[in-house]
Amino acid sequence: MGSYVVKRLLISVPILFIISFLTFLLNNLSPMDPAEVVLRAQEVPEITEELLAQTREELGMNQPFLKQYADWMLASLRLDFGESYVTGQSVWSLISPAFVNTFKLTMVSSVIIIFMSILLGVVCALNEGKILDRSVRGVSFILTSMPSYWLASILIWYLSVRLDLLPTSGMDSYQSYILPVTVISVSYVGIYFRNVRSSMLTQLDEGYVVYGRACGLSERKITQHILRNSLQVAVSIFCMAIPIILGSTVVIENVFAWPGLGRLSVKSILSRDFPVIQAYVLILAVTFVLFNTLSDVINAALNPKLRKEL
Repeated sequence: MGSYVVKRLLISVPILFIISFLTFLLNNLSPMDPAEVVLRAQEVPEITEELLAQTREELGMNQPFLKQYADWMLASLRLDFGESYVTGQSVWSLISPAFVNTFKLTMVSSVIIIFMSILLGVVCALNEGKILDRSVRGVSFILTSMPSYWLASILIWYLSVRLDLLPTSGMDSYQSYILPVTVISVSYVGIYFRNVRSSMLTQLDEGYVVYGRACGLSERKITQHILRNSLQVAVSIFCMAIPIILGSTVVIENVFAWPGLGRLSVKSILSRDFPVIQAYVLILAVTFVLFNTLSDVINAALNPKLRKEL
């Protein structure tokens, strides 16, 4: 198992290098000169060629492209993403608290999504074709079809404005989590529980289920075996759910004024703050790669056959 983990990590290294290179290209693909962005953010009244040249030299933009990339990459490994063009603050000082806030929201949502997906998936699979199964799938289809910003607006209007039960924005207390977590969970439970249900139904047709019943095993014991085998398929989905949710909180964070990565990224894009955008993209990409690697390792631990395929 140890050799499999090492091989999987080694495969991730070139992927991360490619991602970092493409991320660094963002600064060079922009039609606007980063030096001009810095000077406009500093509210310089008149931008001259001399000022642009001086700013490029201070930022190291007059160096060869590969030298710039190498310096940026080495600095990024130390979590030094440079300084914000707009505020002049360290990018890490802006990103780190926002990442923590988004990660909290993501983990709370992920726990609820995984729990509800497994619960509904198992219940619907064991009641296939019955009223309960059809009702849950019908309701989930309707809820999943709703745009998250529309559902968030409805919940804010009814629960916060009309009933005055929950806060509309910020993260001052545990109550601040209820609305955004609800919207995120509704959007994803309807998708993931279908995967659990489908996997459960596939396992119900396997020979070991028939054999177990013929041997007199209890339905509870058989269901435990079915669930265990089903989760081997679902574990990849659930592992990737965390980075997917982490990267898709942009709308929710802006609706609920959540001080996280999504809200920070929108501000940075509107103000063309390239260092913050680069750090945001790189962190999300690394998170996707790491969780993808984690899902492979967990699957290999559950199914020894996968270790021989690498």
